[in-house]
Amino acid sequence: MIKRILISISSLFALSLANYSAAAVVVIGHANVPKVDEALLQKIFTGKVIDVGGVSVIAVNATLNHPTRTRFLQHYLNQDEEKYTAYWTVRRYIGKGTPPKEFASSAEVVNFVMNTPGAIGYVDEADVKGVNLHILLKK
Repeated sequence: MIKRILISISSLFALSLANYSAAAVVVIGHANVPKVDEALLQKIFTGKVIDVGGVSVIAVNATLNHPTRTRFLQHYLNQDEEKYTAYWTVRRYIGKGTPPKEFASSAEVVNFVMNTPGAIGYVDEADVKGVNLHILLKK
């Protein structure tokens, strides 16, 4: 009996994790940021592009190992945390820029993006419900 209950709980937990990891990540931008495609987004978040259509852009990340950041890196940049962190470590060391500012919560990302001209960030799709945001990409 206890074994059956534990199996049921484990199954429910696994199912909830699968649903969470399947949640879409949306890329949001300040109202003055023009639309971007994935290739341009990759260049923005790797510091190779700092201006889009005459607008200076400011990329912002979720904190290190945040689930949304992990999904963003996988789905949009085709990288994992280790590669992305190593990339920015080298880039900073050789004087080619600094990594995007990090925020601990989606609310902080949304607030920064909405109030900072040129800002681009990402959040879970659920975090943009009922908020009037400039959505650039969704995956």
